[in-house]
Amino acid sequence: MGLDPAAPRQSPGYWRALPLLACAFPLVTFASFADETLERAPKSEGYCSRILRAQGTRREGYNEFSLRVEGDPDFYKPGNSYRVTLSAATPAYFRGFTLIALKEGKEGEKEEDHAGTFQIIDEEETQFMSNCPVAVTESTPRRRTRIQVFWTAPPLGTGCVILKASIVQKRIIYFQDEGSLTKRLCEQDSAMNGVTDKPILDCCACGTAKYRLTFYGNWSEKSHPKDYPRRANHWSAIIGGSHSKNYVLWEYGGYASEGVKQVAELGSPVKMEEEIRQQSDEVLTVIKAKAQWPAWQPLNIRAAPSAEFSVDRTRHLMSFLTMLGPSPDWNVGLSAEDLCTKDCGWVQRVIQDLIPWDAGTDSGVTYESPNKPTVPQEKIRPLTSLDHPQSPFYDPEGGSIKSVARVVIERIARKGEQCNIVPDNVDDIVADLAAEAPEDEDDTPETCIYSNWSPWSACSSSTCEKGKRMRQRMLKAQLDLSVPCPETQDFQPCMGPGCSDEDGSTCMMSEWITWSPCSVSCGMGMRSRERYVKQFPDDGSICKVPTEETEKCIVNEECSPSTCLVTEWGEWDECSASCGMGMKKRHRMIKMTPADGSMCKAETTEAEKCMMPECPIDCELTEWSQWSECNKSCGKGHMIRTRMIKMEPQFGGASCPETVQRKKCRIRKCLRNPNIEKRRWKEPREKRRSEQAKEDVDGEQFPGCKMKPWTAWSECTKLCGGGIQERFMTVKKRFKSTQFTSCKDKKELRACNVHPC
Repeated sequence: MGLDPAAPRQSPGYWRALPLLACAFPLVTFASFADETLERAPKSEGYCSRILRAQGTRREGYNEFSLRVEGDPDFYKPGNSYRVTLSAATPAYFRGFTLIALKEGKEGEKEEDHAGTFQIIDEEETQFMSNCPVAVTESTPRRRTRIQVFWTAPPLGTGCVILKASIVQKRIIYFQDEGSLTKRLCEQDSAMNGVTDKPILDCCACGTAKYRLTFYGNWSEKSHPKDYPRRANHWSAIIGGSHSKNYVLWEYGGYASEGVKQVAELGSPVKMEEEIRQQSDEVLTVIKAKAQWPAWQPLNIRAAPSAEFSVDRTRHLMSFLTMLGPSPDWNVGLSAEDLCTKDCGWVQRVIQDLIPWDAGTDSGVTYESPNKPTVPQEKIRPLTSLDHPQSPFYDPEGGSIKSVARVVIERIARKGEQCNIVPDNVDDIVADLAAEAPEDEDDTPETCIYSNWSPWSACSSSTCEKGKRMRQRMLKAQLDLSVPCPETQDFQPCMGPGCSDEDGSTCMMSEWITWSPCSVSCGMGMRSRERYVKQFPDDGSICKVPTEETEKCIVNEECSPSTCLVTEWGEWDECSASCGMGMKKRHRMIKMTPADGSMCKAETTEAEKCMMPECPIDCELTEWSQWSECNKSCGKGHMIRTRMIKMEPQFGGASCPETVQRKKCRIRKCLRNPNIEKRRWKEPREKRRSEQAKEDVDGEQFPGCKMKPWTAWSECTKLCGGGIQERFMTVKKRFKSTQFTSCKDKKELRACNVHPC
């Protein structure tokens, strides 16, 4: 708890009482500008229940301190994250604080009385209480005007929640039950009876804001083990856009368009992107990010996919979807997420845990159900744990479905004139800086002759953090070598531009935000950049440091009335090939056609080659050989044929099939006298061998050429199980007058070692 080091010393009993504040406060609001009498509340040993209460009443109209949930919602969505800000209006400040969330009607005596969870943004500013870890308090005691944390809403069925804050200022603690430090939020029905959220209000924000969407898929066999598809699990490519309220990509209670259907069933974003681009007047940015195969990998192996997009006053909503595959028609995503706040600003951060929803186009109930079109088409709805006993999300007790993904949307820049500039996050609260010590008088000995000091260098810090600057001088002469001369370099603490810690009128400034786009599409225009006040002066004075800069800019000096204005290039599509060489494309849209009415000549599609991993190469074989002679001269036997492997499989290609086949054969019945049978077959066989030997000696004569004799048969390729032998006959002489094309080298194959292994 923050204590004023300059305050008068108190009795030991007073300081022993303060640690009791490290427990939960079922209501908490403290503030005081007058001495109050403190007394201890009746002792209770319940969970985080010991508190202090003060005598006295709250002043009417006393609103120096406030607790605010970004966007000022009246309802919360279960599982959503919200930025919570505790602040003091100038010239007020606070040193200590406590923040807690309770179920309505509960006193915080039990662990189950508390609702949702807090997330620390800056550990130098905030921490969880050691004696009550569900509550948040300050990390260091110092004067402050603002802190921020994230609060994740509790699960479905919790009911209304009371967010309560406490303030400790100076030496006196003051409590109150109601007012600006208490915020009541009630649960918003997640099913919404088949309809999307409450009507979207017009946006009053100025300028534009740029956001980054990051998708964290946590659907894995470990988190969702039931029937998890091990082989083909993936997230399809993310597709969406920032758009106006006149265009709906998808919504609960609505029907899926053809584009949504193709994403939901096939994981293909092509039709969805076409539908979005057809709404160019209602869409500011097309949001695209790559697919993820497999669905989950550690972040140190594969970064989470992300995409950047912009919003403006008209197109301040964002929607996206991605298929959970394989599945019948299941997706996750956001629909019409409003990034404009009620106070005419831009939301800093959105964190949303996602559960799958059914597109209403396929009636399958498991991940790998066969296609079963839903006729007639049904409305889009969230999946529940009671949909079907075979569903991987089924729970007979009807519990909530465990989220399969989380999306984080963070604002990364604001451009143009803004209606409401507020510090972005708790990092904007800069710690008090100690006053610089006065410069020492020059004590350079007279015997050391120096040049003048150079000007001070720029500060090593470009922010309001402490840095150093340097100046130098040159030693020209040393008249007395026994008297040492001081250093030739001098260093001084400093801070970045616009920062000063000289007195209570200090203005702490942020760094400059990136330059806005040029005001014209061609020729000379203007661009601007801005920064904002990170901390106002403690004495309540007005910051006089400039918050905006402008400069001239030139876009396409050779532009003419026929020049058209186009958007920036979108993300590259996926490669057209799953392996080897393919093509990928990216697109942009025409924002403004040429002033002279001519056709826009700017390219809206760009393509380039892309290389994917080496393809699966399948096994390649020769044609089958001729069937061999029957291995028996009579009775039942068999003959075989073979083929050879020309290419072994590579990179996971199909393995090689059989290379030897055999079939039964039967020449004739065998005679009873085997000697007669042997003679009958021996004579023709010997005759054939004699003729073959003669051919081997003399070679063979073919039309147009003379061939060399056949070579000897090669060794068998296998010792058993059926191998192959081969022999060759090459051309010995070609006749000049020949017109035939049959004069070619010959090759013969035969089976060998056909006995089983």
